Amino acid sequence: MIHDLKPYPAYKDFGVLWLGDVPEHWEIRRLKQVCRFAYGDSLPTEIRQQGEIAVFGSNGRVGFHSTANTHTPCIVIGRKGSFGKVNFSTDPVFAIDTTFFIDDRFTKANLHWLYYLLGWLRLDEVSKDSAVPGLHREDAYQRIVAYPTDSDEQSAIVHYIDYIDRQIRRYIRAKQKLIKLLEEQKQAIIHQAVTRGLDPDVRLKPSGVEWLGDVPEHWEVLRLKSLVTEAVAGPYGSSLTKEMYTRQGYRVYGQQQVIPDDFTIGDYYISAEQFSQMQRYRVFTGDVLVSVMGTVGRVAVVPENAEPGIINPRLVRYRPDTTRVKSRYLQLAMQGTTSQVQLREAAKGTTMEGLNMQILGKLVLAIPPLNEQDTILNEWHTKSEVLVFTENNVRSEISLLREYRTRLIADVVTGKLDVREAVANLPEEIDETEVLDEGLVEDEETTEEDLDREPEEET
Repeated sequence: MIHDLKPYPAYKDFGVLWLGDVPEHWEIRRLKQVCRFAYGDSLPTEIRQQGEIAVFGSNGRVGFHSTANTHTPCIVIGRKGSFGKVNFSTDPVFAIDTTFFIDDRFTKANLHWLYYLLGWLRLDEVSKDSAVPGLHREDAYQRIVAYPTDSDEQSAIVHYIDYIDRQIRRYIRAKQKLIKLLEEQKQAIIHQAVTRGLDPDVRLKPSGVEWLGDVPEHWEVLRLKSLVTEAVAGPYGSSLTKEMYTRQGYRVYGQQQVIPDDFTIGDYYISAEQFSQMQRYRVFTGDVLVSVMGTVGRVAVVPENAEPGIINPRLVRYRPDTTRVKSRYLQLAMQGTTSQVQLREAAKGTTMEGLNMQILGKLVLAIPPLNEQDTILNEWHTKSEVLVFTENNVRSEISLLREYRTRLIADVVTGKLDVREAVANLPEEIDETEVLDEGLVEDEETTEEDLDREPEEET
């Protein structure tokens, strides 16, 4: 995959310090000399007509329509909202009025080369201070770029980046499949532990619950509500609003911490006065927090080193009855496959596809004696350490691959590396139709970025 790329034979200093030396036969231009940004058109949802033309907003595809307002191929750039985000489509699209677009009417450059260039320019950093930040094209037009005037050289750059991009995406997809297998293995271990225990010869009894099946004879089958001494939902409604957040003070815990099970992260706070008024929602060491909106059913236990704070509206806090169940075991049991399936199905039946305390309270769990809970937790910790270590290494490899791709594109589009000889020696490949990037849209498959991205929390 890695080629022995070399710099160009000769460079020239054009006096742009941050850009450095540029290939001697290239030119320095402002972006307005390379392309023009056309405004997208208004297209309210209620007037869209059934069709197969993708409708693009600032963050990418947002629907379909019967007609297009771009040629093909085209570049769509976020103007408001996710301003500066760059998307490329091999088909004509309808670009709405929160975007700019570029097609062959607005540039003489290779559009695919221009897409890579605009991505490198980081247009999301070009905005003016205003109530509604956005991309102003006159600001973008002033950006300085290194421009290869030879169209064949632009095509060579595109060919090389596309080829390397496909190789990287193959590696990433393989790594993502490995992560999925590791996650499935973790779920299988949890399922076995919380429904059968560690003794393969243990005598079983019917649980009385169809989806749970048989459980060890000496275990109890209990609903969640009978395993806790206190339960409280997040402060719904006006009791906690964004206007109440401060830069420092007492933590507001939400899915930002629960989804990754990491209480060291987060940047939402409330004042001491607000904290004193919301003691009902305060969290303590050992409390079990459950996400109930959006990404439902994620479970975390408040660790000893957690800063004082409260839960936000997307969480329910449980205080386990420690005479019956340990916090960590309750977390493990609720993370099991049978529990997760039950919670997801229950959530679908609600108005907002979320969980409430009534639904959660009915969750049925198989609970072993306390000493056996310790044994199961110790065994799970031992087995999961290896899986988590492997998964973290794989994720690190994916991050390095993406960093390499970003660095390579930067070096190639700025002329730091010469790909012309390498392109001449590339093998022929059948064009692939899989999605290669969240910005390069070719079909509706899930991108590698989507596979490991957690939904952002709405606080």
